[in-house]
Amino acid sequence: MMMQKKKRKHKSSRKQRKNGRMGRILILLALLLFCGVGGAGVFYLFLARTGSDLPLAFETSGGFPGGREISEMQVMRGFAEDLCVSAQENVPLEGVVQDPSQQGGLFDLDGRRVLYGQRLYERLYPASITKIMTAIIALKYGNLADMVTVSPSALVLEEGSQLCGLQAGDQLTLEQLLQGLLIYSGNDAAAAIAEHVGGTQDVFVQMMNEVARLGMTGTHFTNPHGLQDTEHYTSIYDIYLMLNEAIRYPKFVEIIQMGAYSVQFQNISGQVRSIYLESTDHYLIGEATEPKGVTVLGGKTGTTDEAGNCLALVSQNVYGKTFISIVTNAFDKPTLYEQMNQLLEHINS
Repeated sequence: MMMQKKKRKHKSSRKQRKNGRMGRILILLALLLFCGVGGAGVFYLFLARTGSDLPLAFETSGGFPGGREISEMQVMRGFAEDLCVSAQENVPLEGVVQDPSQQGGLFDLDGRRVLYGQRLYERLYPASITKIMTAIIALKYGNLADMVTVSPSALVLEEGSQLCGLQAGDQLTLEQLLQGLLIYSGNDAAAAIAEHVGGTQDVFVQMMNEVARLGMTGTHFTNPHGLQDTEHYTSIYDIYLMLNEAIRYPKFVEIIQMGAYSVQFQNISGQVRSIYLESTDHYLIGEATEPKGVTVLGGKTGTTDEAGNCLALVSQNVYGKTFISIVTNAFDKPTLYEQMNQLLEHINS
């Protein structure tokens, strides 16, 4: 009898230990589940606080020939943050009239609003507005103090190209070439920059496309200057993205405000040469006048037969708020600046 009681007591003790282990396991599982849900909630809140889930597309890393590394999350963070967004291709604005063949846009950077848009996402030829991306790559991956020797291949450009007048063997700093690129829109400056920063123009164009794909969905580059190519295209919205990223660089903003600049450098014989660069932006040289209360900081022009007359501009209103305005495919320069003023008249509203 005593033995039976001991056996029952032993079995009861084992059952209690077993139940205790099961209880601890259940508690542990509950804690893990709680932590998992809580962690997911924290992660979700983090994404919400950093500007929706757009950055998730930009998490991978890659590289360029020559060992240049690019971190997609870091490199073009501006493409994924604080953007003006429109679900519509056409956003009308009273008093703004463009021909149906044209495209344009007005973006309030502080208010994160698209104030005007005509065919915002349709493909267009950017002409020398391309040089905004060329400048971004140069500023991001180049050293402005580097001395660059202009090669003969950098001067192989189609007849009629806008040229600074560089010659093979000329030695300029990368910063001086950037001035020739942005002030005078020199295609020879663009080619020299591309060869120096990328090693070759082809590699530099690859860099342009790699950076563009981090946020620009309607853009493809084939050259660093914007000379006509059917496979070289962008959109109004992607031009806005480019310029919005470029103005994060103080040197870019400094240069685009220059109405003119005289560049001095040495040629292949060691003699000092000087080139006078005048801005292609008519606002900066007094050939066009912006509306009252508007301060034009600068931007980038572009002109080819296929692209028409184009201008992407950064301006501020009387309250110091910043806007990007874009007009493309204008028939001539007077029409271009008249249409740009139609946009600028609305930034103080």
